[in-house]
Amino acid sequence: MAPDKFKGSLTAPEVARHVAAGLRRARPSIPVLLLPVADGGDGTVEAAVSAGWKQVDLRVCGPAGRLVTASLAVEGTTAIVELATASGLTKLTPDGLLPLTATSYGTGQLIAEALRLGMRRIILGLGGSACTDGGAGMVQALGVRLLDSMGRPLGPGGAALRNLHTLDLRGLPDLSSVEIIVASDVDNPLLGRHGAAAVYGPQKGASLQDVRILEAGLRRWADLAEAANRRAVRDKPGAGAAGGTGFGALAFLGARIEPGISYLLDLLGFAEKARGALLVITGEGSLDAQTLRGKAPVGVARAAARVGTPVVAVAGRRGLTGEQLRRAKIHATYALTDIERDVGRCMLNAGPLLEQLTVAIADEWLPPP
Repeated sequence: MAPDKFKGSLTAPEVARHVAAGLRRARPSIPVLLLPVADGGDGTVEAAVSAGWKQVDLRVCGPAGRLVTASLAVEGTTAIVELATASGLTKLTPDGLLPLTATSYGTGQLIAEALRLGMRRIILGLGGSACTDGGAGMVQALGVRLLDSMGRPLGPGGAALRNLHTLDLRGLPDLSSVEIIVASDVDNPLLGRHGAAAVYGPQKGASLQDVRILEAGLRRWADLAEAANRRAVRDKPGAGAAGGTGFGALAFLGARIEPGISYLLDLLGFAEKARGALLVITGEGSLDAQTLRGKAPVGVARAAARVGTPVVAVAGRRGLTGEQLRRAKIHATYALTDIERDVGRCMLNAGPLLEQLTVAIADEWLPPP
């Protein structure tokens, strides 16, 4: 069982548990292994913890400046830091979005905690962010001072970056012995019509005028940050991830960007677990065009194909043709809407409906009882 979450209904571990419960009733003699996955966004730490990593909880500054509980996952000297747990949209109410002032400060606090714990490799999962501050808050939490023309510290958020005058990097820790990887499938640059503000700002509540303000702030940020670090990274694919947090990680932390789902599958040892299995079951809430752009189910299917294991997917609803699914290495899809046409009821009763779906999966893909 290697599903991603059903957003708004079930976490990835809950999806895996419900599918496993149904299969165990249908085929009690067949062993089942649960390995819920994520692509670097919401649920990445939870997926790692389900695979046996240790969860570390911390009170940090949320996107609105209020304290929130965030988590990282650790294994040996490797830590997974999930931006969404500290600086994500889920930390705000739908009518309380803060596109101009939301900060990534809490994400920097999680990185600082990983460093304090002695981690030598930090995987930064980007996705689901509430902020468009270019990672400025993140690096402030790590000791970088952002000052205006009067020498005063800047306030939080992307809009304040328009007033940035001076960067003081003296407080930034020495990261030369730490490997920092950004796990993200977003390939947007920092600026422009495909950049962080233009593409993702509206999802975080930004109006057209807000987008212009954020773009100006990010441009000022890029000019000073690249000059201070002697790194030209604003146009690198992924610099625009998570409101430009990808840029902050590239410019200040010396990070490199890796495809989210494939990197995390390697980290969790997916190939070794899938090799020799009768079947891999993946899935997410909606199998649609976004799925084909490197989301978790496609990553799982391609990784399983490399070791010769067939893959089927479960979903809330299906928006892909059979040919699209075959090209993605997914042999068949089972959607909740196949057995319950009302989408609202599917979301409300996703767990029991998933267990019903497993009857057809068992009959079509597993040996008879």
